[in-house]
Amino acid sequence: MSEIFSPPAAQLPTDKELVLKVIPMPADTNGNGDIFGGWVMAQVDLAGSVLPARYMQGRMATVAVNEFIFKQPVRVGDILSFFSSVTRVGRTSITVQVEVYAERFADQGRYVKVTEARLTYVAIDSEGRPRPVPPMPKAGG
Repeated sequence: MSEIFSPPAAQLPTDKELVLKVIPMPADTNGNGDIFGGWVMAQVDLAGSVLPARYMQGRMATVAVNEFIFKQPVRVGDILSFFSSVTRVGRTSITVQVEVYAERFADQGRYVKVTEARLTYVAIDSEGRPRPVPPMPKAGG
């Protein structure tokens, strides 16, 4: 059996919030047997929307995937942890950074950073037009 490349273990971020955990299943694989990148992107979009949803107080839409980097393959049975932080608040939009870490099925307790992305969400009204983001609450207040 050939040895599989194993990247160095990663520390989970302490400056971001854990917003989602999910385990990919066999139905989520591509032709190589790894998890399909589009499936990972959909999960990142869901995870990225968690923090903006707290502040937008209504409908919102993903308007940009500013950056998306697949660092390592995701495998069936990995426990994926999605961490997010708000990096920018605009008049009608919020940009977030999402980092995804895999806890390999056969190597519990060891994390590998598999994906990172930056996405922008815009607050929209009932007609789908941009609307102002409500003011962010002040820290400690």
